[in-house]
Amino acid sequence: MHSISFISCFFIHLGFYILTFVGALSALVRPPKWAREKNRMGYPPLYSRLETFVSLYLYGRVRDCWANPVCSVPGAEVLLKQRVFEKKGCISSFKYTGRRVKCINMASYNYLGFAENCGGGSDFAIKTIYENGLSTGSTRLSYGTLDIHSELEKLTAEFLGVEDALSCGMGFATNSLNLPVLLSGGCLVLSDEKNHTSIILGVKISGATVKVFKHNDVFHLERLLKEAIYYGRNPLGETYEPWRKIFILIEGVYSMEGSTAPLPEIIALKKKYKAYLYLDEAHSIGAMGKNGRGVVEYFGCNPKDVDILMGTYTKSFGASGGYIAGSKELISHMRRQSYSCKYPFAMSPPIAAHIVDVLNILMGKDGTDLGRARIASLARNSKYFRRRVNQLGLITYGSEDSPVVPILCCFYSKMLAMVRFLREKDIASIGVGYPVTSLLECRVRICLSASHTKEQLDYALKIISEIAGPLGLKYSRQPTSKQLVVY
Repeated sequence: MHSISFISCFFIHLGFYILTFVGALSALVRPPKWAREKNRMGYPPLYSRLETFVSLYLYGRVRDCWANPVCSVPGAEVLLKQRVFEKKGCISSFKYTGRRVKCINMASYNYLGFAENCGGGSDFAIKTIYENGLSTGSTRLSYGTLDIHSELEKLTAEFLGVEDALSCGMGFATNSLNLPVLLSGGCLVLSDEKNHTSIILGVKISGATVKVFKHNDVFHLERLLKEAIYYGRNPLGETYEPWRKIFILIEGVYSMEGSTAPLPEIIALKKKYKAYLYLDEAHSIGAMGKNGRGVVEYFGCNPKDVDILMGTYTKSFGASGGYIAGSKELISHMRRQSYSCKYPFAMSPPIAAHIVDVLNILMGKDGTDLGRARIASLARNSKYFRRRVNQLGLITYGSEDSPVVPILCCFYSKMLAMVRFLREKDIASIGVGYPVTSLLECRVRICLSASHTKEQLDYALKIISEIAGPLGLKYSRQPTSKQLVVY
């Protein structure tokens, strides 16, 4: 990771606290309506003053950089509804002009370009609508399991190289509703500090004890494993009480960092200390590895060495939902006990059909080479774009092969200016800042796709270079001519 200079740290904090002070002063001089209202007698406050203050005086001034309405599929290009940002005092609003703007899409997780509204997958999904409708109308444990769901789970397990898999209707819920079934009080979770919110929520609901290790730091992880085994659940007690289970929770590719987990080293640790390993491959399945089988294939590991494989169908597959995969015994237990099977409706049949078609393409069962071609195209685009950005002098985080390319801006204002400038030049991107990242590491996150052409990438690089100079984002040392990359 890049180290931020003391001067940058000072001015970043200074600017943030000045903005907070000015906003607080404005709220004191001219308090909004919610601040003047009295709470109902005997009731707790309906609104949090801090949250409302941040929403009005901080986020409200910059929210034009997010939540832009889209009126097309999220392919290599995307249509945005044009809107004008209006500020009236501390209240901000949008006025739509009625125009639609075509932008190069560098904000969506459409890694393999399967988010399409025509072609084989779409035609198969439409056919399934006529056969099974749009909803099962029931949960998986009642009358919600169709043949298409069974086929999806069979193909998912075959694709991953494990015994069985369980599909869920929502990617976020795949973690938050299934982790409480695996964990409980008396269990210890060793969680990477950059893990996704869905993992954090699932662990909180479970009631397990959590210890966080530094991002991708296997030495810190091993130290925590040693302490957990040596001291047990009650380090100050008179008798030794071991943990019921010790789980290591990591991701394949981290969505905000673009980094990959050191999977071989973590597998070695989990075997050495007899722990369980839970791997979230939401951003790596389909996007990493020669055949798109995620970081397990990327590092040449045995998928059966990972106790629980989790992933989503929302990114590389261009659909929605997620899966839990592993041994036959594990998945049978999950089907009986998982909250995702007991309460939410089963995955919509046309969505399951779309994913089945994509899996057939990736495994070459459609009789074409389209799957391998898209995986190779994504790998080529990822390496080319990341290296060219580095040649421009910008700082990026993450692995060379990751389709997620975070460009470090440090200052919140620079991140906002870059997002706005790119949008003016017909490039859709995402700005990520505090509290999603640390205050010192605001960034613009670029998501690459197999459907991006070289001309689109070169245009985006040209525009990024134009704005990076005036904003002072070219922090790193310029490369020599021998380091130039060829597409």
